[in-house]
Amino acid sequence: MQSFYLGIDVAKAKLDCALRMPDGKHKHKVVENTQRGFTALIEWLDKQGAAHVHACMEATGTYWEAVAEFLANRKMAVSVVNPAQIKAFGASRLVRTKTDKVDAQLIAAFCSEHRPEPWQAPSPGEQALRALVLRLEALQAMCTQESNRLEVARDIVRTDIANHIAWLDDEIKALTKKIRDHINDDPDMKSKQALLDSIPGIGERTIALLLAFCLHPGRFANARQAAAFAGLDPRQHESGSSVRGKPRMPKIGHAFLRKALYMPAMVALYKTDWGRRFRERLAFAGKPPKLIIGAMMRKLVHVAFGVLKSEKPFNPALQNA
Repeated sequence: MQSFYLGIDVAKAKLDCALRMPDGKHKHKVVENTQRGFTALIEWLDKQGAAHVHACMEATGTYWEAVAEFLANRKMAVSVVNPAQIKAFGASRLVRTKTDKVDAQLIAAFCSEHRPEPWQAPSPGEQALRALVLRLEALQAMCTQESNRLEVARDIVRTDIANHIAWLDDEIKALTKKIRDHINDDPDMKSKQALLDSIPGIGERTIALLLAFCLHPGRFANARQAAAFAGLDPRQHESGSSVRGKPRMPKIGHAFLRKALYMPAMVALYKTDWGRRFRERLAFAGKPPKLIIGAMMRKLVHVAFGVLKSEKPFNPALQNA
């Protein structure tokens, strides 16, 4: 069976698509990043005779999720790859031009040569939980903004801002309850929640976050992959005898996850016994405070993954061995 490879460069409003034909040539199509556009894309692929298609796109932002889910639901092989892989692939080919059309063709070529692993679409329950978690984050950000405005607002608008803050507080409470009910109504999520709740330093919102973004053995082969998805794998920079750069977070991964795991890491480091031991051990080794915080963020992902994989509650005796 002849294989076709579809590279999709995703933007907020449109999808630039490059279809690599079996003879190595490419055909291009631009569609809307909407359900109507997705249907138009399928119709175009049918006209090209592309019965067996492997689609590939970059994991940038959230604009790729809808088209990836649409294509995966139609039983099409879909791969979602780290943008750094495409960038490095383009550099290896000495690609100097950067346009949406060129990027789509480059993604199709990458898919053809490397055959990345198929992406697994989250379950409807996970998709719904992610939408609720992101909405809660948006409401909390709005509440913080309004609270900052209230401090310097003139009297004529203070009442209006205060009323908006009160409304936001009510919405946040209602949405928090909705998230709790959503997890409790799903037996699989509820069992995972019980296991994660045994980890000191991880609260209700962090548990919802971990479940919403599928940081569990059903999604990743090991804890390192889960940490890399969140951009929490340290990048080493050493060469020869003279270059000894400090390890840094690569910031290649899900920025929202890194942001959301910061406060849980601080709580674990300063409010829990196992976290204090972890902090003291790294501090004794001469590690700076920022590095220790990043290490704990990564540690939380590893511990959560291990608890879910073993299906056993958190055991402090297994930490800092």
